[in-house]
Amino acid sequence: MFYFPSDRKTINPVPFLCFLITLLCHLADAAPPYWKCSNVSYTDNSRFHKNLADLLISLPSNASVSKYYNTSTGNDPDRVYGLYMCFDYVANEMCRRCINTAQSDMQTLCPHSKEAVVWEDSCLLRYSNENFFGRLNVRDNIADENSQNISDPKKFKSVLNETLNRLAKQAAYNLSAAEMHATEEVAFEDKLIYAFVQCTTDLSRDYCDKCLVKAKEDVLTLYYFSVGARLMSRSCYLRFELYAFYTAGASEASVPRSPNKNGSRRKILLITILTTVSACLAILLLGSCVYLAVRKRNKEGRNYRKAQDPYISLAAIHAATSNFSDSNKLGEGGFGPVYKGILNDGMEVAIKRLSSLSEQGLEEFTNEVLLIMKLQHKNLVRLCGFCVEGEEKLLAYEFMPNSSLDVILFDSKKRARLDWSRRISIISGIARGILYLHEDSRLRIIHRDLKASNILLDNDMNPKISDFGMARIFVGSEGEANTATIVGTYGYMAPEYAMEGLYSVKSDVFAFGVLLIEIITGRRNAGFHLIRRIPSLIAYAWQLWNEGNGLELMDPLLVDSCDADEFLRYLHIGLLCVQEDADDRPTMSYVVVMLKSETVALGQPQKPAFSTGRFADHYEMRADHISSINEQSVSNVVPR
Repeated sequence: MFYFPSDRKTINPVPFLCFLITLLCHLADAAPPYWKCSNVSYTDNSRFHKNLADLLISLPSNASVSKYYNTSTGNDPDRVYGLYMCFDYVANEMCRRCINTAQSDMQTLCPHSKEAVVWEDSCLLRYSNENFFGRLNVRDNIADENSQNISDPKKFKSVLNETLNRLAKQAAYNLSAAEMHATEEVAFEDKLIYAFVQCTTDLSRDYCDKCLVKAKEDVLTLYYFSVGARLMSRSCYLRFELYAFYTAGASEASVPRSPNKNGSRRKILLITILTTVSACLAILLLGSCVYLAVRKRNKEGRNYRKAQDPYISLAAIHAATSNFSDSNKLGEGGFGPVYKGILNDGMEVAIKRLSSLSEQGLEEFTNEVLLIMKLQHKNLVRLCGFCVEGEEKLLAYEFMPNSSLDVILFDSKKRARLDWSRRISIISGIARGILYLHEDSRLRIIHRDLKASNILLDNDMNPKISDFGMARIFVGSEGEANTATIVGTYGYMAPEYAMEGLYSVKSDVFAFGVLLIEIITGRRNAGFHLIRRIPSLIAYAWQLWNEGNGLELMDPLLVDSCDADEFLRYLHIGLLCVQEDADDRPTMSYVVVMLKSETVALGQPQKPAFSTGRFADHYEMRADHISSINEQSVSNVVPR
């Protein structure tokens, strides 16, 4: 008999219930991820922590184009070395998703570890504070089995031993197997054994052979009697099954059932008994918990919700901004003014106040709130709270002390703060933020209004993408969409969007290309035709590029800090992004790869959009106003 808390002695069912649950878990097959973490730790916000975060963020984008990659980030003694390997039979997109999952699991499973490795179902991810490239490591190998047993284990072990020996030699020494992997199907009784081996390609061929031989010995010592098993090493991987796990459409569900009927029945009976007993205990325990939870909720519920709720009252915002004092006004955005505020807890925030005359309605406002609340990335601005009261609609963002990129970039005096290394860091951060929106977040998001004024800069001049009021979510395999209402900013809008209302991830790639060229040249694309008789900055850049005079575009302030070849490479990447045909533009994942690797070959850019003056009329203004050209946001242009 169980009693609610009182003076009587109560019986605690939790230990027994936990025991039963643990037993059930052991009866089930193990599943990825598998992991190993070191006992040596780093501290939060240390240089090593920052380098590790940068390394892990960069890896999924490389996985879109390569199944193996190694790199290092930072300088000694805080340098971080990392690599990933996707198994050869997975497609590039699956590889990217696997590495993205491994990155997330690694941070959860091995927090603060200076060395870690995670194996997922289709890949492995590894990092360390020590250089391990090219070094064989077979300590702490992890083996796992398929729980079904083979009918003739001795014969099965003999066949496997011969097969895995052949595969080890083939992967290591077959010169045609450049990626160091091999597969083979071998007959066993009335079945086929499917076997796969692979080494990380930083190993020498001798080390690859040694790794796979050790893996074979480990797995056959432990699981020679199982119908399937895998061996995870830091330097190689081995697996065998009685189904084609490395072919399209294969799944664990296709594994043949074990012929040991009596064993299966006993196992099913045991699971049934334990499940029934556990369920009864769980119901009794739940009754106790419900009673206690109701009492606790009545006491603490409201306080908890207030503490967790991102909603900020209008009164709190009035207090934070001194009733929207002009002295706290930071600027005017496309949808209304932005004020600096200090909340009750001392947090500095930037409060965006939707103007009553603004074209951003409740739908766009709600869209922005819901989007940003679901997004978490170091290069996206963080939403701290929001408010909707009466006619007021407000958003509270983390405060960015260096304002927006356009404020510094297009001011001849302030721009001196942006040397070449700072500018390429900003470009890289923006690219990673867009990549996250396109491919790595839980949602697939097209921003649709990327521009210099929507890139905010923190204390260390790290870029953060803001203003998601115009963003759109894509679902499934949706590649592009059409709209009759054009929203965005002239100078950054892709031609297919401005002219036909078609938008896709390539629309953001175009805007990024414009931003990149603006950042390295220090010039604004909008209104460029007023300074030179050329339709736009990107048209001028393409002209100089083709004439071999691209260096004429270099910002004079960069002469002492910028290498000429590096400038031309970045200009080249920018021109690839602004090509007129959306299909010719690279994806953001490939843009990130091009920015990080000087060895990636760059194609010849084709003619950029708006290179024949089609949008010149949108920038008409008096010549004496050239020095204060403003971006023009539009939101209701019917495409022709």
